[in-house]
Amino acid sequence: MSKPFYITTTLPYVNAELHMGHALEFIRADSVARYHELVGEEVFFNSGTDEHGSKIFKKAESEGKDVKTFVDENVEKFYESVKLFGVKNDIHFIRTSDERHIKAAQEFWSTVEKNGYIYLKNYQTKYCVGCESEKTDSELVDGKCPDHPNMELELIDEENYFFKYSAFTEKLKNFYEKNPNFVIPDFRFNEVRAFVERGLEDFSISRLKSKMPWGIEVPGNPEHVMYVWFDALVNYIANVGYPTDMKTFEKYWKNGTPTQYCGKDNTRFQASMWQAMLMAADLPNSHQIIVNGHITADGGVKMSKSLGNTVDPKDIAREYGVDALRFFLLKEVSSFEDSPFTLERFKDAYNAGLANGLGNLTSRILTMAQNNNISTVDSGGVSVFNYKNDFFDNFQIDKYMNSVWEKIQNLDKTIQEKEPFKLFKTDFKSAESIVFDLISDMYIIAKMLAPVMPETSKKLLELLNEGKKPEQPLFLRVE
Repeated sequence: MSKPFYITTTLPYVNAELHMGHALEFIRADSVARYHELVGEEVFFNSGTDEHGSKIFKKAESEGKDVKTFVDENVEKFYESVKLFGVKNDIHFIRTSDERHIKAAQEFWSTVEKNGYIYLKNYQTKYCVGCESEKTDSELVDGKCPDHPNMELELIDEENYFFKYSAFTEKLKNFYEKNPNFVIPDFRFNEVRAFVERGLEDFSISRLKSKMPWGIEVPGNPEHVMYVWFDALVNYIANVGYPTDMKTFEKYWKNGTPTQYCGKDNTRFQASMWQAMLMAADLPNSHQIIVNGHITADGGVKMSKSLGNTVDPKDIAREYGVDALRFFLLKEVSSFEDSPFTLERFKDAYNAGLANGLGNLTSRILTMAQNNNISTVDSGGVSVFNYKNDFFDNFQIDKYMNSVWEKIQNLDKTIQEKEPFKLFKTDFKSAESIVFDLISDMYIIAKMLAPVMPETSKKLLELLNEGKKPEQPLFLRVE
């Protein structure tokens, strides 16, 4: 019997709208969750919202809003956006402002402190609010954070609690050695290992409440609130029961395969910091960390509102359909490398792969079946997920999508070469046999699309079972 499959996205901050990178992560994780359900596994799909920290507190202040009101409003927008991405209805959401998360974070802190990995000291540091992380001089470019050059660094000089990150250098190295597939892809794992090899430094995990009041109180010291990362990472175990429902926690985290998607700028937090925190709390480590590349503008330039080169995923989903967005992000975007998203590139891929590809093929086959009274009922009941798929198991969803479109192209080629639409006039039985085979292959394609383009999969299966050509094209050409 297979282990329960637990998959999670990272938790977006609620200080801004979800962008294309968020859409990519949600849609990929959703596709993986759907695939594991189709092969018969029990699945727990986790996500939620990261609601504490300086970034959110300052954003609420700038809008003249109470911070709780601000996050509540933005969480509603978050839910609406995720629905537009076609994510499964049974996804388990958690907010870091939820009482169950707060209880989990405080229990986790108390355990780590009891185990001797938290201490109090005075310190000075430079802090980037945009990254919500400390910065050493070696990480800065001309005294600025390279990821947020327009934001002034904060100089922090105060008493904080620290996590003994340095105690886990060797433990993490040993863990990585025993788990050679812990981070996918390999080149991201190499980056993590190199980071740990250089030696880990303890880091601050609290802020004075008098300076930054929006956070979870430190157990036993209400003058401090938790550093946002130390708080937020606990969501992964809080949403599966820790610490109140340990039966569920053991099912999905301890005895399951907890798998985490994240962006490349998040890798150290997920693959190193979080793993050290779990060790400090005597809890099992994650099973795997899957790292996405970034969505860029044309030429690899970073997407930025100030540069006017952003594309809103919600606009794409509303105008062209959710499965058109999913098609592009899953097929045309590399599973692990950075990839550009431009409207022109999207339209080209849409027309070639959907309008002229899948949509046109469906219409041609069903037109021949309808005009010649050929049954299109799935008499064989073909199943494509009665066995595991190597591409999905290795998170190479772009290769999976290419394998589907290779089948589509092969069917187009069969029609062009054998011309069954002409053959019906001279050799009906041979033409009928060709169309039967085409229909069988279309059922396979429709079912292969179930985890990646669920709406299209459902529509195709309905059309095939009815045996009628679509009244409207599945995908209209766009200019």
